[in-house]
Parts: sequence; C-alpha cells; structure tokens
Amino acid sequence: MVDALGNCLLLKLTPGEQADCTVLPELLAALPEKPGAVVADKAYDTNAVLAAVAGQHAQAVIPPKANRIDQRAYDENLYADRNKVERFFGRLKEARGFATRYEKTATCFLASAHLLAALDWLR
Repeated sequence: MVDALGNCLLLKLTPGEQADCTVLPELLAALPEKPGAVVADKAYDTNAVLAAVAGQHAQAVIPPKANRIDQRAYDENLYADRNKVERFFGRLKEARGFATRYEKTATCFLASAHLLAALDWLR
C-alpha cells in the first residue's frame, strides 16, 4: 500500500496461491488515518473489498470486472494514479536480489522488501 506520492505505507506478504485482495481489509484497518480514496485494479473488485472501503468512508476507485452484473462507475482520472504502486514495485525490483527472489524464506524476503522500501522513502 502506497500513499498519494507513491511512498510505501504498508507491506504484507501473501502466499503465492492466495489472492492479494483478501488482505486489503486488514491493511485498511492498519492505517493510522482514514483514506479519502482507495485506488486498485480489477482484481480487487470483490464485495468484501468494497464493503471494507465503504466501512472506512472512502471512495472505491476500482474498475468493475466484466462479469459483474452491476457495472458501477469509477473516477478514471483518479484511477490513473494507480501506476504509483507499479512504479514503487519497479523501484524495488531495481535490486537484483529482490527481483529474482533470492531470499529463500518469506521472513527474509519481507525484511528485504522493508529495507528497500525504507531506502526508497529516503530518495
């Protein structure tokens, strides 16, 4: 999770076979301040995520999946800011060990992600 400037706020490691959208409610609850908007891609278009965002009194800027019966509107201009997350992970992947998943255990991999995120914050 990154802020409006693309700086890392929270990192959570999920198992490879688990969908990332399942931990979004937990991440939202861990934020010190309530967000004004939550920007995410189509993979996060689930009822649980939308309920968690509504519970934070935030705007959900998540495009609906094509198979959703009720196609809701979203702010496309605000959705363009989603690339800040992609750019953040691109900066992390500049470190070869992180990009190639050199660390064998999840704890060490998450620790390297935290270290790289802290270094990115200092840039």
